[in-house]
Amino acid sequence: MRIAVLGTGYVGLVSAACFAHAGQHVTCVDIDEAKISLLRRGKVPIYEQGLQDLIAEGRRHRRLHFVSHAAAAVSNADIVFIAVGTPTRASDGHADLSQVYTAVESVAPSLKAGTIVVTKSTVPVGTADLIEHLIRNICPELEFEVASNPEFLRAGRAVDDFLRPDRVVIGVESGFAAARLLTLYRSVGIENERILLTDRRSSELIKYAANGFLATKIGFINEVADLCEKVDARIGDVARGMGLDQRIGIRYLQPGPGFGGSCFPKDARALVKMGEDHEAPMRIMETVLASNDARKRSMARKIAAICGGTVRGKTIALLGLTFKADTDDMREAVSIPLAQALIDAGGILMAYDPVANGRAKALLPQCVRYCNSVAEAAEDADAVVVVTEWQQFAEIDFRTLRQRMRSPVIIDLRNFLNEKQVQRDGFKYFSIGGPRRQAFETMQPQTKSEKPLRTHDSKWVAADSLEEQIAAAE
Repeated sequence: MRIAVLGTGYVGLVSAACFAHAGQHVTCVDIDEAKISLLRRGKVPIYEQGLQDLIAEGRRHRRLHFVSHAAAAVSNADIVFIAVGTPTRASDGHADLSQVYTAVESVAPSLKAGTIVVTKSTVPVGTADLIEHLIRNICPELEFEVASNPEFLRAGRAVDDFLRPDRVVIGVESGFAAARLLTLYRSVGIENERILLTDRRSSELIKYAANGFLATKIGFINEVADLCEKVDARIGDVARGMGLDQRIGIRYLQPGPGFGGSCFPKDARALVKMGEDHEAPMRIMETVLASNDARKRSMARKIAAICGGTVRGKTIALLGLTFKADTDDMREAVSIPLAQALIDAGGILMAYDPVANGRAKALLPQCVRYCNSVAEAAEDADAVVVVTEWQQFAEIDFRTLRQRMRSPVIIDLRNFLNEKQVQRDGFKYFSIGGPRRQAFETMQPQTKSEKPLRTHDSKWVAADSLEEQIAAAE
């Protein structure tokens, strides 16, 4: 097939590269000529594992092309994917569809008969109907189809998610469009049982409902983590006990500083607005958004409390700036409000991210100093704060790092590090959802007979003392 992809952002590039990998002929279109020039030179404007290799493969086999003018790209296309941005509209919180409608209007006169126009952008329910109406007004005699095919790509895992998805959702109104899109995804290697055929409106809502539910799950476990800190419970054990119930599952039960990124906050807001428009209030979603905003603001207070009640005049090292690991995406990242709050409170910030220092400079306060390594960021620091769970942070030589710091304090906002190892290397370790007595005990001098109480680590292991008691009993 010949495919045109409108938009070379995160979704557009991954989709185009994977379709080309499957043997299709794909042309990517973007009005940003600088970005197209960059892609033509073999450079990728976003960081995503495996994407650069796929794009290089597609260009090498002449199956992947990049252009800045849409007419030629769509005139021979069997399928046109719309993958432009749909950010939150600042004025009212609705999804901003201006880029979608501009893209449709620009390509409609050049569409050939039988073309399928597919929305891959996340769009409110009914958008496919509006796109069909718009094209019919421009080209009343044209035979075409409009379909919905939302993306479910996780930043940092997008290529794998596209090639080996949990599901592919295809919303169509005709057997012709269904057959064409089924053939396309079968060429990628997707089995029939992983493909859900439905109508367009259901397809559009599935994306919002899925992201809204995942955001709710994260918001819930974060509030449970707060409760754990108040009642001396261990969030690792609580989450594991919940996750072993097959009706709940362990995924997305990892507490943290609040969700961010390009999808969850935006889609949750849009879902709330859709509910308002159709007199079906999304009260749970409203509460999740409010809880998440409050959580992000509370992280600076948590750090200040650990640092003796204030960060004024103290040097804080922030490790990781992106909203999650394995991506350079800074959209709605926790580091943005966190850095601003710490600066406002008089803190001195040293920041390091493996890939996103450059992007962060445009978003964080100007006085933040950016470093080229963990060691540089931690020099003379009063505390190190793990904001993003990059794997390299789990491999830090903490014994050496301690020698560089003014005060050996680690604040792990992702519950990512091996607590026992960090404490063994002489650090006071603070996590999300740990018992208050843990925080107290890590501040006390320890004799050889005393051992720190381990609340949890990335493998959800129970307290050492209990493990040792069981081993002794056996």
